[in-house]
Amino acid sequence: MSTTEQSESQPSPTTATAANPTPTTAPARFWDRQRRLGVGVVLIGLIATVVFGPLAPSKTARFTLSEDAAGAALSINGQLGTILFGLVAVVAGGVLLAGLARRFQTTVLSLGILGFVLSFLCWQVAGKFLPLVDTASGTLQLAVPLVLGALAGVLGERSGVVNVAIEGQFLMGAFGAALVGTMATSVWLGLFSAAIGGVLIAAILAVLAIRYLVDQVVVGIVLNLLALGMTGFLYERLMQTDAQSYNQPPRMPEWRIPGLADIPVVGPVLFDTNLLVWLALILVFVIHFALTRTRWGLRTRAVGEHPTAADTVGIRVRGLRYLNVLLGGVIAGAGGAYFTLVATGSFNKNMTAGAGFIALAALIFGRWTPFGALGAALFFGFAQKLATYLSVAGSSVPSQFLNMLPYLATIIAVAGLVGRVRAPAADGQPYIKS
Repeated sequence: MSTTEQSESQPSPTTATAANPTPTTAPARFWDRQRRLGVGVVLIGLIATVVFGPLAPSKTARFTLSEDAAGAALSINGQLGTILFGLVAVVAGGVLLAGLARRFQTTVLSLGILGFVLSFLCWQVAGKFLPLVDTASGTLQLAVPLVLGALAGVLGERSGVVNVAIEGQFLMGAFGAALVGTMATSVWLGLFSAAIGGVLIAAILAVLAIRYLVDQVVVGIVLNLLALGMTGFLYERLMQTDAQSYNQPPRMPEWRIPGLADIPVVGPVLFDTNLLVWLALILVFVIHFALTRTRWGLRTRAVGEHPTAADTVGIRVRGLRYLNVLLGGVIAGAGGAYFTLVATGSFNKNMTAGAGFIALAALIFGRWTPFGALGAALFFGFAQKLATYLSVAGSSVPSQFLNMLPYLATIIAVAGLVGRVRAPAADGQPYIKS
């Protein structure tokens, strides 16, 4: 037998055989995704235990179930809680590092992160109380525009169109809501105008990306700059000179559902709030059901994965992409209305402050699914709410770092925490009918 035949007949160390069904490269097996995550979780658990623990005062960190601290409360010693929850993160990281519980990898990872967060809270909130209702309500409120923006991205990207222009749609929606809402003295006309503003940006994106095959990421960035410049110019010319006539829209009312609003913790958060909160939560369920259980959803997923195959069975690829991008514009525009009709009550230049990009990160973190986007948006909303609370509570952590928390969480989630996620196969690829 020749040397060539011998080399071909002998399996390489990295090739699986019947006798050795798995590759023999131990470093590659060790540094797979689960073990990399395990190392990270162990490190943050050790930081929580070794660094936070000795610094935590021996006081009580109280988590109350009512805003006025009159309801039931759960209290735990500051140092004990810091060390205990830090050890939870260490154990979770150890399970990941050992390669155990692979089927429950996401659950174990979530427990590790939750342990670190609770350890950090016990360190910072020791001697004070953290109102659970106010924290949960604030988290949900801050997550509303992110949920709506991420859902707009889901509709576009599941059909194969990358929507980087969510920030521009937010800005146009916020500006339209403030301007028309003030002139018409109607919050509902303001909300309708916000949707129109989002559709305008979405229409430009759809025409340039689908009809003229322009690079979708470049178009999205240009549209963000266009919206920033246009709203900034009109703000200085109209709103800044006569805010009474152009920049004092009515605030969106909060509606209380009797009975349901009296449920402890959940009631005040979900059933004593404004329309946009309900709209965001309802759309998550509706879009999830539509994507997974309807003909439109099947066609949308087919167009996003393999448009050529979809075209061969009679699906209008471009028409469906136009429809979904425009629907996403309506939803993102409504998300922009949150900033002026709910959060601040007026429009300011660049008031969204990168929320569209955080919504885009929530879309990626949520693996292009409505419920995943909801969870990611709540995660980012909690980071922002926590930063605000700790600043007011006199945290020893510098305020500059606390203000970085939402953006730091975005970077960690997209760059490291998500791991390997697969976008729709045709995402960002223009379709040319043959």
